[in-house]
Amino acid sequence: MSKKHHLTDVQTLRKQARQHIDDGAVTAGYAADAQRVIKLLNDALATELVCVLRYRRHYFMAQGIQSRSIADEFLVHANEEQGHADQIARRIVQLGGEPDFSPDSLSSRSHAEYVEGDSLVDMIKEDLVAERIAIDSYREMIQYLGDSDPTTRTMLEGILAVEEEHADELADLLQGRITETSS
Repeated sequence: MSKKHHLTDVQTLRKQARQHIDDGAVTAGYAADAQRVIKLLNDALATELVCVLRYRRHYFMAQGIQSRSIADEFLVHANEEQGHADQIARRIVQLGGEPDFSPDSLSSRSHAEYVEGDSLVDMIKEDLVAERIAIDSYREMIQYLGDSDPTTRTMLEGILAVEEEHADELADLLQGRITETSS
């Protein structure tokens, strides 16, 4: 049987909106634990920022015969990860929290590690490992949120789709365009 949802009458919606105006986007209908979601999002923010830094380093450090096109891919990924970080920071603020950009705790809060890589192949592998970690992290956050915070869930689903694209692109680079001897 399908669940029937009760629709609140317009007068009640108006009254609730005025009573809790200081809560911003977090209305009475918000079913998640906002503080827990903010913590999860701050950890995701740290992950994205660490990924931005690693991709940027790889962009500048890429060397070898095939490095230009791969470096360009690193830069595209860095910029997309920065966009994810911006989305996450905005959502944290919408939920009444503060995005944590503290450099002192970024690596300890990040799900992905900051591993530099010595060769072009190593850089791609480390980026692929980080993408795979992000994919599983986002998938778990999406499952955790379920229907309790559809806005955050939808944002994370969009980010997850891009992370999966990154992983596919990096796997393709490893399997097709470069060899272990590239550096």
